[in-house]
Amino acid sequence: MKRNLDLLAGVLLVVGGLNWGLVALAKFDLVAWIFGLDFGETNAATRVIYGLVGLAAVYGATRLPALARGNDRVARLAPQRSAEQRRAA
Repeated sequence: MKRNLDLLAGVLLVVGGLNWGLVALAKFDLVAWIFGLDFGETNAATRVIYGLVGLAAVYGATRLPALARGNDRVARLAPQRSAEQRRAA
């Protein structure tokens, strides 16, 4: 379940990042365009998307300390080298 939430948050953060990059570079709002709106216009659907991107950012920010400590699931699944293997490397 947490892996799915991490994936969803990651996808939403990419969407948000791409949208903000397009806004900065090309004055193009991808989310508004997908919903048939002009730059800067919003409706209920775009506000839901923007809200979900914001929640994904909050979720991602709360996960950063665990990722920095290496307590992420991916890090735990990685094969662990013994002290002897580390000295040999």
